[in-house]
Amino acid sequence: MALWAASAGSAPPARPAGPAPQLSADPGLEQRIARFTAGFSERGGYRTPTDQERLAFTSAFAHLLDGDPEAARTGFSEIDFTLRTVTDGAGGRRYAEVADGVSESGHTGRGWGRVYVDLDRPARWSVQVPHPVADARTELLGARVLRGAPGGVLVLAGAHRDAGEDGAADVAHRADSVFHGVVEELARRNLPGVQLHGFADESFRGRDAVVSTGAGDSALADAEELTAALRRDGLEVCTAYSARCKLAGRENEQGRNAADRQSRFLHVELNKTLRGDDHGLARAAAALTTLTDRWSRR
Repeated sequence: MALWAASAGSAPPARPAGPAPQLSADPGLEQRIARFTAGFSERGGYRTPTDQERLAFTSAFAHLLDGDPEAARTGFSEIDFTLRTVTDGAGGRRYAEVADGVSESGHTGRGWGRVYVDLDRPARWSVQVPHPVADARTELLGARVLRGAPGGVLVLAGAHRDAGEDGAADVAHRADSVFHGVVEELARRNLPGVQLHGFADESFRGRDAVVSTGAGDSALADAEELTAALRRDGLEVCTAYSARCKLAGRENEQGRNAADRQSRFLHVELNKTLRGDDHGLARAAAALTTLTDRWSRR
């Protein structure tokens, strides 16, 4: 099994990059993520990592992207994270799963989240879910987007956004989280990313979605492409990249980092009705996949 470097324009190495991560049977990626997030609540379950812990996680993640799973496993184990292979029952694609070994042992989780990396293709893009459960069903949408096109990385926060003190678990607005460290590494490699959010229908009546490029404008063409796909499905979209919109995500920390690096980043808000059932999730995932499918071929 080969894990390939994720830098833009890189070619897969000529030989496998060492032993594969430990195998784990799984009925499907979406179900696995649903089980993981089922216990999230506003009543704790998050601890801010130290700088050393965040650096250790990010360094191990970089080894994973570089095609060295043994170095990645060693690095993750030093902070009690596990690296295994899971297979998505819906499509048969294999993913490396980085998961918190502390929470799996039955002890209180630290809330640092999970990462899933396509094992069959080089990493080419990411989908990010900073507010699972709080932005209801965005975690399930993230799984569907990941499986929709090859070469994806799913970055999933590990706690409810209100679980930490003083907003510490709201990783979309913090630069001191493992979530931010992983997304920063992806941006450093110039991988485009889309971050998924949700809003209550009454927060922006008459709109199904808000598409934004966040604090920058490097992903303007991507934003236009996604907007067109959503509108073809009859959805009402506010285009924050060209008009005044609520929920534009200008203060998003991952968007700010992407803007600083001139890396492509999209901030996408979807209303509760669209996220409320499987049909709505399928519509959103299909539109997003028109974009990620192109990203996978870059």
